[in-house]
Amino acid sequence: MKLDYPIERLCQVLEVSVSGYYDWAKREIVPGPRAREDRDLAQQIANLHLRSRQTYGSPRIVAALRTHGRRHGRNRVARLMRLQGLRGRQPSRYRPQTTDSRHPHPIAPNRLKEVGVPAAPNRVWVADITYIPTRQGWLYLAAVLDLFSRRIVGWAMSSSIDSALVLQSLTMALRHRRPNTGLIFHSDRGVQYAAGSFRDALTQAGLLASMSRTGNCYDNAAMESFWSTLKLEMVYRQDFDSHEQARRKIFDYIETFYNRERLHTALAAKSPAAFETAAGEAEPTRQRSPMGVEPLKAEAQQTDVRGQQRATGAPSGGAAGTFTHDQPLTLKFIPTPYSLNSTQQNQD
Repeated sequence: MKLDYPIERLCQVLEVSVSGYYDWAKREIVPGPRAREDRDLAQQIANLHLRSRQTYGSPRIVAALRTHGRRHGRNRVARLMRLQGLRGRQPSRYRPQTTDSRHPHPIAPNRLKEVGVPAAPNRVWVADITYIPTRQGWLYLAAVLDLFSRRIVGWAMSSSIDSALVLQSLTMALRHRRPNTGLIFHSDRGVQYAAGSFRDALTQAGLLASMSRTGNCYDNAAMESFWSTLKLEMVYRQDFDSHEQARRKIFDYIETFYNRERLHTALAAKSPAAFETAAGEAEPTRQRSPMGVEPLKAEAQQTDVRGQQRATGAPSGGAAGTFTHDQPLTLKFIPTPYSLNSTQQNQD
């Protein structure tokens, strides 16, 4: 248009000053210091967003920038993200499902309300089971989380939801962490955690069983929060063709991203691994065989879970009493008395 009309006339019609127009034109050719800084910052924001697997919003991007020695306001970061079309994963309202606890096994008391917030790793673990949809059918995931650092310390996957699934997740946690006796192990009242084989395993390891109140999923809020994060940031963005594909993705998310890289808002914007490192070394551990078991015979008690379907709406997955892990659990438990009795079944 400036080829057809004088610049002065165009500025008069558009109600801008001539000097303002020439200043703008100069900035387009030679950006100023602020514009150059924004350009560099936008590139770094894009890289951080990509490294976060496109899950970080502006608050976590601000925290990530600070770990790299760059302090910028959240509004500025949010503006540069909008200009690039970058968004964090927005959580929807998450409604945890309660567990069907109609079974004859003993119920442990709720010990979480007695201990408060743990001051070190390996003081309180929480555990639960969730389900992952695949084209091959449901894949069940059991996990154990350290309440101090929110780190996933043990996990296992199977097409069957039985006591062997939760036993394998506990075995992994004990092998990696080797906690002292007295650690509180909290779960829901599901039959898998109340089964005799699992109670024996806790006793052999010197752990104290704890269970949520009836119909109260918020006693296990930290574990429910992890399930929500896992599904929002990874599961809901995938369409798994097989159990094997889901296993690989879940392994990568937990061990590569969540435990070691993902910044946690409840941990002063640190990853679980970094939070534990900052808090110092984990407390001293005992040198003993995991769970106090005899690793000689491949025997693991299977719990009949027909009719004990979790209230998530997922099918029970496989025949009761079967175990379909790729690597079956190879443990034989030494019988010891269980400290809980059936009179605690109705205790909150």
